[in-house]
Amino acid sequence: MIYTKPTSIIPSNDMQRLEKLYEYRILDTHSEEAFDKIALLAAQIFNTTSAFISFVDQDRVFLKSNLSLLPHNVVDRRDSLCSLTILNDNVTVFNDTHTSPDLLESPYVAGQDGIRFYAGAPLKTPEGYLVGTVCVIDNVPREATDAQMDMLKTLSKIIVNKLESRLRYRKSIESQIDLTNIALHEIKNPLASIKLANEILTKDSSKVERMSGMIKASVLRIQNKLADILKQAEEDEHRLTLSIEEVDLNEMFTKILTSFELLANRKNQALLLEHDPELPKIYADKAKISDVMHNLVSNALKYSYAGTTVRIIAKQEENIMRIEVQDEGQGLSQADISKLFTKFAKLSSKPTGKETSNGLGLSITKSFVELHHGTIQAKSAGKDKGTSFIVSLPLKYEKEELQEYFG
Repeated sequence: MIYTKPTSIIPSNDMQRLEKLYEYRILDTHSEEAFDKIALLAAQIFNTTSAFISFVDQDRVFLKSNLSLLPHNVVDRRDSLCSLTILNDNVTVFNDTHTSPDLLESPYVAGQDGIRFYAGAPLKTPEGYLVGTVCVIDNVPREATDAQMDMLKTLSKIIVNKLESRLRYRKSIESQIDLTNIALHEIKNPLASIKLANEILTKDSSKVERMSGMIKASVLRIQNKLADILKQAEEDEHRLTLSIEEVDLNEMFTKILTSFELLANRKNQALLLEHDPELPKIYADKAKISDVMHNLVSNALKYSYAGTTVRIIAKQEENIMRIEVQDEGQGLSQADISKLFTKFAKLSSKPTGKETSNGLGLSITKSFVELHHGTIQAKSAGKDKGTSFIVSLPLKYEKEELQEYFG
């Protein structure tokens, strides 16, 4: 049967496919015994001269395992038969490439002792992306049996399982680092409140009762945050999890206004709440949504000038709760917005009251919002024109049903 090459060898989901491939961090890595053994087994199953485990990048194919006489581990995507293999879920087999003129366009097929027989199974991720292949070749025509093709598919699943296992391990390590960073970041605001309350007490003993309440609340927040971090660290999968409950936003906003009163007064700033007192309750992780609001309000005060106003605006839009934290501060450039939610991002704005910033707050905030299947965006008319952070949350968090992948 004569094979006709598709008009395009680029899958419609190539951008998402590449994102998943890059997540594995497998490109340009050294050969490994585990992968070479799988490739060797593939060659033995088909009794061929060569076998590969390949990953199809944007414009090249990287050979993680190269059991052949090919002297290099990178080939042009346009010339590789693996680029054709990732266009469908099935095993791709060419019993004799020389019967199809389209395949002879590849120098690896048309050259002396070129590829006459090819069989490749795509490496299919749990999300359904085809990121590479396990394939065998020979310089003579062959016939592939159904049993051989089934075994090649099994090997492809073993490879993907190995990649996913490595990915989970790496993410567990990164999660532990993130948890530590979160803990350090989240106790900064209550510590600042304690410091300010202590300073006020040394100057005005008449405010003992009020400042004591402020210190007690701040200490309790620190204790709860550390307890939460420890609990998260003990999770089997080392992932951030949600504890969904009914959340009264009116109550949360009131507590936030109280928490930041001292910090706002220090810079003669006004903190205003604009919302419908009859806002519906939402179903979310109360602690994490509280952290989101604390981060956004803290940043608004931190990067705004003295004598300005910070507004919290909340309203319901159908099944979405829209919360906006709006300031009259330094604003953001387009360059700032492009890297705003990345860890340790260095922005052009600087704290206006000698406060400290480590670039973690917004990345943490974004992760908490997205855990709730919500979104967060920033808007600014430009430098010194203020900034608005807009959080959109579903009124009721719906847990996603994740399908386990069995190789």
